This record gives sequence, structure tokens and C-alpha cells, in this order.
Amino acid sequence: MAMVEITAEDFDVEIALAYATPENITGKPIYTRAACYLHETAAEHLRDAVRLAKPLGLRLKIFDAYRPAEAQWKLWDASSGNAEFVADPRKGSPHTRGVALDLTLIDASGRALDMGTGFDDMTPLSHHASTEIPLEAQRNRFILMGMMTAAGWDFYRNEWWHYQLFNARDYPLIDQAKLPKPLM
Repeated sequence: MAMVEITAEDFDVEIALAYATPENITGKPIYTRAACYLHETAAEHLRDAVRLAKPLGLRLKIFDAYRPAEAQWKLWDASSGNAEFVADPRKGSPHTRGVALDLTLIDASGRALDMGTGFDDMTPLSHHASTEIPLEAQRNRFILMGMMTAAGWDFYRNEWWHYQLFNARDYPLIDQAKLPKPLM
């Protein structure tokens, strides 16, 4: 198992790790170090998604990727154990396996496309198939879903921003001690 650091330069993505800032559901930074990692297989699928976005004049903006188990517990506690939006840390998450991404689309100027809700909005409006959001946002979600699934990612129906490898649960949980430097 090899973890790959995802950098803006090497992957042509924007990285804005929400859990390294207070702009998340806990209201405070969870990560003490803002670094983005994926399992090597997931990193290759990310490259495919970046390649598909480019001809459309779009880029990917990453909110989260690999997430240590300690961070999963903090999110679980902050969400009051809302399993509709946060995986139970006792079972692990695709994020704690390094095979999941939380992301959105941005245009050439760096402006995020309208997705109808913000990242980590834990309401039914965040569901992929919500028709209670503007048509443009619905269209943008389907563009993101089309690119990501064509690049080998599966989507989670409750979160427009979450993608994971199709066989995510087949990958082992990864302890952050395996990283060059821990995130927390």
C-alpha cells in the first residue's frame, strides 16, 4: 500500500482542505497539517478525472481526501453520529482507507460552480438527486458525477461532493503513522 501526496502542482487541482480550517462542521481545525493524500490507485483515478475536466474548461477543488481515524471520530461526534452523512468510525470510512475524495468543480477563473449547497451541508438538499435546488446546480452536479464515474469513481447518493473507489471497503484502514508526517 502506497500513499501519494496530492499537490496542486502535480495534479493540476486546487486544494482547500476544509478540515485544516475552522470552516467545517466542528467550527475549528481538525488537521494540524494541511496535506492531501490518496492511495496510489485512487490517485490514478484522480488523474483521469482531471484529464476529463480539462477540455470542459473545468478543474477540481478538493475539500478532503485521506482522513485519519481520529478525524473521523471528531466528525462523528460533531454530527451527533449522523450516519446519513458521516461513516461510523468503528467501521472505518473510505476516507480512512485513502480511497475517497470530497470535491467540487471550479471554472478557469477559480470560481466554484453552483452545486446548490455548500460542502458538508448535512441536509437532504445535498443528495445527488435533489430537485429542490436550482436547475444550474443540478446540471453541475451531474457534470461532476459524469466525469468522476467515467474516471472510475463511485458516488455516495447523500453527498454531491463525495466520491470513492467502487470497491472502497476492500482497502485496509490506514493509520496516519504510515504518512511521512501525521495530519493531526
